[in-house]
Amino acid sequence: MKTFIILFTLLYAFSLPVFAEEGSVSLPVESDFYPITTIPLPEGEVIEVSGIEILPGNQVAVASRRGDIFVGEGVWGDNPSPKWTLYARGLHETLGLSWKDGWLYATQRPEVTRMQDRDGDGRADVFETVADDWGISGNYHEYAFGTRHDKKGDIWVILCLTGSFGADDKSPFRGWCMRVTPAGECIPTGYGIRSPGGIGLNHLGDVFYCDNEGTWNGSSSLKHLRPGGFQGNPRGNKYFALTSGLGPEPPEPESGSRIEIERKRLPDLVPPPVILPHGKVGNSPAGIECDETGGKFGPFSNQLFVSEQSHSKVNRVFLEKVNGFYQGAVFPFLEGFGSGNIVARFAPDGSMFTGGTNRGWGSLGKNPFSFQRVNWTGKIPFEVHEMRAKPDGFELSFTQSADRKTLADVSSYTIESYTYIYQKGYGSPEVDQTEPVIKKAIPLKDGKSVRLKIKGMVKGHVHELKMPGLRREGTDQPLLHEVAYYTLNEIPKR
Repeated sequence: MKTFIILFTLLYAFSLPVFAEEGSVSLPVESDFYPITTIPLPEGEVIEVSGIEILPGNQVAVASRRGDIFVGEGVWGDNPSPKWTLYARGLHETLGLSWKDGWLYATQRPEVTRMQDRDGDGRADVFETVADDWGISGNYHEYAFGTRHDKKGDIWVILCLTGSFGADDKSPFRGWCMRVTPAGECIPTGYGIRSPGGIGLNHLGDVFYCDNEGTWNGSSSLKHLRPGGFQGNPRGNKYFALTSGLGPEPPEPESGSRIEIERKRLPDLVPPPVILPHGKVGNSPAGIECDETGGKFGPFSNQLFVSEQSHSKVNRVFLEKVNGFYQGAVFPFLEGFGSGNIVARFAPDGSMFTGGTNRGWGSLGKNPFSFQRVNWTGKIPFEVHEMRAKPDGFELSFTQSADRKTLADVSSYTIESYTYIYQKGYGSPEVDQTEPVIKKAIPLKDGKSVRLKIKGMVKGHVHELKMPGLRREGTDQPLLHEVAYYTLNEIPKR
């Protein structure tokens, strides 16, 4: 009963209209900058959107978790009225689409498939298996997520553990990343995956995925798929016997430890670049999309946008590399989507398509599935643009000039740090909490940056920074989103 009351309260609160006011002055809201447009899907069809790809001729391919692929025309505009054509039916849980050289590639549960429409009737009539070098048992949780083609023409596939917990001889390579070459060769590339929710590439071509809270994952995280790297969950390590070139099976991590401690003992362990604090950022991170629109989507070029299924929103991630490892901050970006977001895809015009479902764990968005588009209005929100680690604190830049007085006032900020238990048990509370001290806030000459001198930064911790006192220059306007969560894997030497 308690759980039901809490859930009802959350859903009720989410449905209420939001009036953002300070005093008598209305403050900007997310939709002033990034409105969401709902795109009608084929009537009578259940399309739990699990893959989106842009096709030639301003067409969009939309895959459904249930195994259908539709191609739409006329999906742009403020009031879209698209024409949909059934392109393929009968696939098995398609969780990735990519178009290359006249072929539509689909990552489905048992294989990577490519399709063509040879007779020109709008429906695929040629289906070819590209790679199927992994096992499936029939367990509902054996997801397979695939990227679009990388710069070499490869598709990266991440395989969920059986039931998200186990691995057996009937389903080889569960919990692994497989790289599928244009020739169809399937190369075991990384291991230690638990229950992924999506995969994507950054602007440099490096591959990232989202792993959900659970065993050996204290909280959900954005992780870097470094070739040969260990992502943290040892259940699939038994498949080392089926590989060559990756060496012997590594030792198991110590349950109850911390990632920062185990890194010293397990050199292949890749710390998560960005931990997504459970319940604060979301509960089910999913698809990853990089803004390579060249400014058509606003001021966040080359940053990552991470879909969130249970909270029906999209978060934003800034990454940097320190001492050879990725790390960075996650920020709230946009909420209020119609269903649970699973996937996002930027279009050539700079808009971002999103889609998803409320299946399984449910979602704050009330619809069973959705297909939507986000446009930038041209207005720039007052936001943290980048957050970079320094030897003695953090440096923040903003999308607009900030009030110098509030920038320099240490009382404008609060900071705390914490981490999670690295254990075979499910999830973790926040532990090892500390309260770093902001000793000084130094505005930089550009008027859009500040250097925070901080005593007590902790390697391996999430640093949760709130900035309620900051104001935009010449106004009483606060940040659109005042919180940032920075995962400090490495402290810069300079």
